[in-house]
Formats: sequence, structure tokens, C-alpha cells
Amino acid sequence: MQHASWFSEQLVKWYRQHGRKTLPWQIEKSPYKTWLSEVMLQQTQVATVIPYFQRFMARFPDVNSLAEAPIDEVLHLWTGLGYYARARNLHNAAKKIATDFSGEFPTDFADVLALPGVGRSTAGAILSLSQGQHYPILDGNCKRVLARFAAIEGWPGEKAVEQKLWQLAEQFTPADTVAEFNQAMMDLGASLCSRSKPRCSECPLKLNCVAALSGEQARYPGKKPKKTIPERQSFWLLLRYQQQVCLVQRPQAGLWGGLFGFLEFANAAEREHYLLVQGLKVTQQQELPAFRHTFSHFHLWIQPLVAELNALPLSVQEQSAASWFTISAMPEVGLSAPAKLLLEQLATHSFD
Repeated sequence: MQHASWFSEQLVKWYRQHGRKTLPWQIEKSPYKTWLSEVMLQQTQVATVIPYFQRFMARFPDVNSLAEAPIDEVLHLWTGLGYYARARNLHNAAKKIATDFSGEFPTDFADVLALPGVGRSTAGAILSLSQGQHYPILDGNCKRVLARFAAIEGWPGEKAVEQKLWQLAEQFTPADTVAEFNQAMMDLGASLCSRSKPRCSECPLKLNCVAALSGEQARYPGKKPKKTIPERQSFWLLLRYQQQVCLVQRPQAGLWGGLFGFLEFANAAEREHYLLVQGLKVTQQQELPAFRHTFSHFHLWIQPLVAELNALPLSVQEQSAASWFTISAMPEVGLSAPAKLLLEQLATHSFD
């Protein structure tokens, strides 16, 4: 394998000509902006992240404003971005920074790594991209570039494979142009060295990339071992009274933690029983088409039932987690993606 300096020199040279330099978080760089963008970019495309990042920065221009905000507002601005634990970790980390570092984002690696939701690669990205500190990174794009270049066998999710990739990242990351190099690794993986149909003829590393030279780009990185994703069912109850709808806040821990959604039941019988024992007077009800929402580890089939009530029920009002919202105005709270979709449908729904 060529010396590490060749790898970094080719990549930085390519980045200066072709890399991304005008993304919102690259303008007037700061550890706070870089942290926010890196967390949002975990498992999410750049094009999707940009408007969310801009809205977050407009509302939370610094750590203290984020730390002082109620979690419901943070989750509301995150609605649609998915993986909501990231938003809760951001909020908790901001509160920690406000308390332990007087609102100034830490620039020591151990301090950054200790923040909720920050792993080794994210900490390295924050400090290298915003401060020029010499730390390697290893996000999904970097793993793909390195696995192909050095023909590293196996799925990067396996500890031994990941360790080999970290060793390469450490070996190749230069001290003097670390910010450009790390951004170049991410940009190359997101463009020329994409998962499918890599454009090897345009790649600055093609002369020494083992996968490209052997024509086995599709072999690297190794695929995650396949397993059948289980399916679950959930029966949702959309209680409506005139132009209001009932939403319930979920527990902070677990699936869709802290987000608002509809009443959920394990089966249709439980849902009917709830209407009965609560003494809810339903004037009309209608099943909406069932639909599937996919998580990383299971599929959830959702069967929604709209029930129009003839009075605002005290029993539901008295549940501390339940609130009534106006249907025509999207609630300014964190919503799961399926709940948001159903609220939009409710705004135009009329019983047949």
C-alpha cells in the first residue's frame, strides 16, 4: 500500500477542487454548529438536514438557548428527521455544557466525548472540522472509502472490522490539513465512492484502490448479515371533538420517547373496550387505511380509527399526558412521523 501521505495529498487536492465548502454549518464554523450538523447528519442525507439545521440555528443560535428550551420545542423542530434520541441527547448535552462549561462548547476531546450522544467519530469530527485538531473520523462514508481502498473484508459493524478501519483512519489522517482531509473523506464517500454505482474513473485514489483495481467495488464494505425484520401491529384511536383532537405524550424513555401521538392499543378489542370504560359518546367512527412504518429493527403496522365525540371528555382531559389540540393548526410539539401524517389527514377528513 502506498504511504499514507500519498492518500491524504490526493484527497485534499481533490477536495480543494471538488469538495463542499458552502454548506450552512461550514460558514463561520464553530464547535456548536459542527456538533449540531454532525448529530443531524447521523443516518440522514445532507439535503434533508439543511432546512432542519437552518431552523434550529434560527431558534437556538447558541448552546444556552438550546439548553433553556423546553424539550417539547426541541422535539417539535426535530419532527420528521427521525431517530429522536438524537434530539433528546442534543438537549441533554446542551444542558450539561451550560452547567459544566458556562455555555461554552468544550474543545477538549475527553470532554466532548463525554457529552450525551457523542461517540469517537463525532467528537473527532467536531474538533477537527471546527478547530483543526488532529483526530481521525469514521462515519459511514469514511468506512466505505477505506474498506474499498484497502480491501478490508467483513461488515464494518463487527468490532474487529471497525478496529482495522480505525487503524487506517489514524494512519492516513494528516496533522496539517486535517479539517480539509476529514471533510474530503465524507465528501468522497457521499459522491464518487457511493454505495452503488461508484464513479471510480473520477476518483483521486483510483491508482491504488484495491477494490477499483480488481473490479470488486461491490464487495466492499461487507454487507450486514441479513435477518428477518419482525412485524408488529398497533391500533390507534384518533379522538376528535369538533375541531379538536386528542394527543398523548409518550414516556421519555423508549420508542418515540417524549413525542406526542394518538392513543395506542394492542388490538381492536382493547380499543373498543377503552371507549366503553371511558364512557365516551361516539357519534361517528371510521377506520382509516392501515399503513406500515418501518424502524431499523421492526415494521409497525398502524390501524387508525377516527372517533367523533359529542362532548369533550373529562376522563381523557384528566390524564396528565393527554392534551387537546386544534386540528387545523399543526401542534408545536414533537410528533412521530405517522402521527404527523394522520394529523394532516384529519385536517381534511370528513365522515362519509
